[in-house]
Amino acid sequence: MMTGAGRGGGRGSFQDLEATSLFCPRCRKAQPVRRRLLLVLPTGEKYSYLCAVCGEEVGSKTETGPINGVISTLD
Repeated sequence: MMTGAGRGGGRGSFQDLEATSLFCPRCRKAQPVRRRLLLVLPTGEKYSYLCAVCGEEVGSKTETGPINGVISTLD
């Protein structure tokens, strides 16, 4: 199951989906997942999805856009 920012036409409506359960190859069935921040990149943030039961990595996602909490340099 996935949650999103609402319904709408077009591919843009799928930009903000977040997985709540994914197939785990170790458990051999769909399991709830936890999202873990891996990297903060100049283009966005990379997240890893981990099985909530066994801890196996089952997916990843890179979110693009403005990065929150980044300290800018003083000019």
